[in-house]
This record gives sequence, structure tokens and C-alpha cells, in this order.
Amino acid sequence: MPQLNDTANGSMAPAPQAARYDVAVIGAGAAGLVAALVFARDGYSVLLMGAARPVRDGRTVALLDGSVSLLKRLGAWPSIEAHAAPLATMRIVDDTGSLVRAPPVSFDSAEIGLAAFGFNVENADLVTALADLAARQEGIAFPGTELQSLADEGEAVRLVLADGSQAMACLVVAADGRRSQARDRAGIETRDWSYPQVALTAIFSHRLPHQDTSTEFHTREGAFTLVPLPASTGGAHRSSLVWMMSPDRAERVRALDDAALAAAVERRAHSLLGPMAVDGPRGVVPMGGLSVKRYASGRIALVGEAAHVFPPIGAQGLNLGLRDVATLRDCVVDTADPGEAAGLAAYDRGRRLDVGLRTRGVDLLNRSLLSGLLPVDLARGIGLSLLDRIGPLRRAVMRTGLAADEPTTPSLMRRADAA
Repeated sequence: MPQLNDTANGSMAPAPQAARYDVAVIGAGAAGLVAALVFARDGYSVLLMGAARPVRDGRTVALLDGSVSLLKRLGAWPSIEAHAAPLATMRIVDDTGSLVRAPPVSFDSAEIGLAAFGFNVENADLVTALADLAARQEGIAFPGTELQSLADEGEAVRLVLADGSQAMACLVVAADGRRSQARDRAGIETRDWSYPQVALTAIFSHRLPHQDTSTEFHTREGAFTLVPLPASTGGAHRSSLVWMMSPDRAERVRALDDAALAAAVERRAHSLLGPMAVDGPRGVVPMGGLSVKRYASGRIALVGEAAHVFPPIGAQGLNLGLRDVATLRDCVVDTADPGEAAGLAAYDRGRRLDVGLRTRGVDLLNRSLLSGLLPVDLARGIGLSLLDRIGPLRRAVMRTGLAADEPTTPSLMRRADAA
């Protein structure tokens, strides 16, 4: 891209004409990389800003069926699938110790005609595969440079990169995370909140097979979840862990040596997977939430954690971010100008209800675990009991969680046409 250069006498040369793009994506995490690939697939010229920085800290993502369909259409799935394990069953176990305890509830993908709800993969493997594809994709400029500033000039948005180069874009997709610079520049108000929890993340090997089953124990500190991963090259069974707890306890647990941590996790899991061993680095992630008043302003649209953040319950986080991207694409793909007001207004309307309902649902469930109030425990216990006993209700909840093949499902996330 063109850059500003000093003249021979030391003065600043006139700024060269800014490069022009149909779409500029800010942020090279998973949501931003997918956004760049989606718009390039439709023939738009795309500038992707930021550097992909895959970090191995024990974090994984459960890609649900619609997200897998999207990745297949982008040609990204073959390189991801090798690192992913199917999620055929999702089980919830009430481990709160409450006087009113619900029975364990299992959601089996075969009940709704699927071999698996989705696949679990390490974040680092997902980002690496997407970044490699984006670097090779025709139509994407991926200089690895961060955004310095932006200004919506009406007919386009002017972007200044950290290396001094400039660009103009008809549409800006803000995928730059919870502390989004683009969202702040667009003047979009947010509501932030925090929980008295952090999530300890790690990967473990274990003696017993996970049988493609994700188990979520509901405890008084939050969810304790073991999610399947592919076996190691040596054949050992593996799962990822997300263990929500108080910050003080997290520091103590994080400081344990590998053997002591593995023993603590095995006890917390009631030896469900037998003896365990740490199989990689650990991470600690503060728990909080974020929502926005609008999902678009001017020529700037928000996706992923620039638009919504909530605890890792029910595998909604990144899946909802990819749904943002696919919905945005459907709203603007048939317009001559992808940043025109009508398309972004439709995107804003479409995301309000979907994101709002899921954010409130996850927030309510997480707070119910922390409350310890008998009426709250009773309500949660009744709800889980009904899911266990009433098949049609259970299947409806599974389909709602997947958000697949509904009238509002984005076209690229529909199962029937997936490659």
C-alpha cells in the first residue's frame, strides 16, 4: 500500500492517493478473518487490518453446525477438521449441591437428525488455518498492519494504518474485539458488566474415552466444562477444560503444579474421564459481558466481540460472531454499495433480537448458578427436569441453540447447500 515519504530536504511529501476497497475489516481474529473471506468470496475487494496472533492458552471453540457449514463454503474446513473433534452429545449435570437438584440432561444430536452438533477445535489452530487461507485468497490485501485511525467521510471511510498508509472503504467491518477502536469512533454506546468469576482454561489427556460428549457441570462458582478434542499423535484421549471460579481461587489453582492441577480437575469431574494429565499451557480469562445499542452506524458495522460478550456457556460466543458476519453479508451483498444505509439498517434490526435473547439467556443462567437462592434453584431445576422428560421441548431447545435452518438463518450457514 502507498506510504508517506520524506522529501530530500526533510519535508513531508504530499500524501499519495489512498488505495480504495469495497470492504475494510478491522481485526484479524477468527471473526475478522472469516469476514474478510466471506466478502472476498463474493468478489469484493477487501483490506484486512491487524495481525493474526494465535495463542495456545488452552482455549478452544465449539463450532456449531451452522458455523461448520459457513467454513465449508469458504474452503476453510479441510484444514480445520484435522484438528477438531465432533460433539455428538452435550450433557448438563447439576453439581451445585442445592437441596433442589435436577437430573442430568443429555442432548443427543441424533435426536434432531445430525451426526454431531458441531466440532471442538483449539483457538490457535482455527486462527492459523483461517489466516493461512486469507493470505492466499485473491481479493484480500492482508498487510499485517494495525489501524491507527478512521473517519467516516460520508461516501466512504478513510482509514490510516500504523505504517502511515491510507485507504478508503465503502464498508468497515469492526471485528476488533471488546475494546473496539472502530466502535468508539462510530459513537456506538455500550453496556459493560462483570462477574465475580474468571475462567481457567487448559487441555488434558485422560484414560477413558470422551465418546464425543461434552459435559457441563453446573457448580456454585459457574460452569465446569470438559469438551472433546482429537486424540494426540500418541493416541491419548484429550479434552479441553473451561473452569469458572472466583479470581482468588483461580490464582491458587493456576499455581498448582501439573500433577496437582490434574488431580483437582479429576475430582471436580467426579473421575468421569478417569485419571488426567495436563497436556499444554493454561490460561485465565476474566468473565464479563458487553452489549451495544446499535450494531451499525454510518458505514461501520460491528461483529463478534465488538458487538457482544458473555460467559462461555452453551457455545454461543464465536458462533454468534460468525452469524453476525453471515447476516451482514446477506444484508448488503445485493447492493451496489455495501456500506449504504438501507443494508446496514437491516443488519442492525436483524441482530438486535437474536443477540439480545442469547445474551440475556446466558447471563440469566450464569447468575442463577451464583445466587444460591432456593427459589432460583427450584426454577432452574424444574426447567432442566422438563427438558429431560419432554422430548419435543428438548428438541426445540437444541434447534434453537444451533440456530440452523430457521427462516432467519443466514444463507451461508444453512446446512442443505453446504459443500
